[in-house]
Amino acid sequence: MLGRAPQDTPGSIKTYLLLALIVLFSAFPIYWMFVIATSTDEALTKTPPAVVPGNQFFVNLHEVFTMQDVYFAASLINSLIVSSVVTLSMLFFCSLAGFAFAKLRFRGSNALMLFVVLTLTVPSQLGIVALYIVMGKLGWNGTLLAVIAPNLVTAFGVFYMRQFILNAVPDELIESGRMDGATTMRLYWSLVIPAIRPALAVLGLLTFVATWNDFQWPLITLNGSDFPTSMVAISDLASGNYVIYRRVLAGAFVATLPLLVLLGIGGRQIVRGIMEGAVKA
Repeated sequence: MLGRAPQDTPGSIKTYLLLALIVLFSAFPIYWMFVIATSTDEALTKTPPAVVPGNQFFVNLHEVFTMQDVYFAASLINSLIVSSVVTLSMLFFCSLAGFAFAKLRFRGSNALMLFVVLTLTVPSQLGIVALYIVMGKLGWNGTLLAVIAPNLVTAFGVFYMRQFILNAVPDELIESGRMDGATTMRLYWSLVIPAIRPALAVLGLLTFVATWNDFQWPLITLNGSDFPTSMVAISDLASGNYVIYRRVLAGAFVATLPLLVLLGIGGRQIVRGIMEGAVKA
């Protein structure tokens, strides 16, 4: 005899309602940003506030992309270049370093890993002056190299990959590969990389989003240059004695779209990677 399908209890219905409210509350700023981006200047002064999109979106976009000294179209390309290069570099160097810390035995590995973790406790703001001086000595200030170079590898990425590799790659698999004559790089490429793809997806998505949204350091090093990133370009839209918010929010909405698409495509990978790491731990 077939059992009846489980039915929603009052508790589960309340949970779904609560989650729906949280989603609506979280998504409303993005929706309202789109409303203002499609409206005229009067939409900000309406009482009650406007909640229905207008028909001025392409007009506002045209103004954003044709404004002098903003270079908004170039800023989107620059952000794509910086985010892509940093993400690829992070995936390679962090996974390689994580593999070394997790599976290779060398003197001082634990002390070095402890030092890497301790760097996470140091606020990034403390090193900005020194970093700016170093980039100036190299002649990179005002170029995309100054934004890319400091972010090629991070302590968080190394620690995250080490913890995942410790549980995802058995020691016996590494030893078996060595007995077959595989080199360390062959072990890394043929055994480790396939086993940590969920973790690579999570780290890649988080890195791309964080790099795309980075504002403080690009603003400092790219100040006054012709190579702004999208966040710096948006700040330029908001500068001046009189801020036209429909332009600012139109630019912000366009700059947010790639992240929404990326998270929509890779959101399941983030959940899968986190869940697999939790189960393995």
